Amino acid sequence: MQQQMADAQAELAETELTGTAGGGLVTVTTTGSGEVTGIKIDPKAVDPDDVETLEDLVLAALHNAAEAARALTEEKMGPLTAGLGGGGLGLPGM
Repeated sequence: MQQQMADAQAELAETELTGTAGGGLVTVTTTGSGEVTGIKIDPKAVDPDDVETLEDLVLAALHNAAEAARALTEEKMGPLTAGLGGGGLGLPGM
């Protein structure tokens, strides 16, 4: 069981996920463990007179990527932690 948990955690850490906002104007790339590894911003999203909208798009893309990481963690770790009670294990979304 411990080896299965370690294998699942390693798989999560190696998996690359993306979150997007604004119809793809902002894309955030994360690992399955939640580490942000990249942010891409389409030049069309950059308006010096409206920085707040860009900030909102970045935040929304981060939330989208975090939700994808949570879902992947639940998918990979859920079956392994189901019988442990209390769940958690300090993992995002658990």
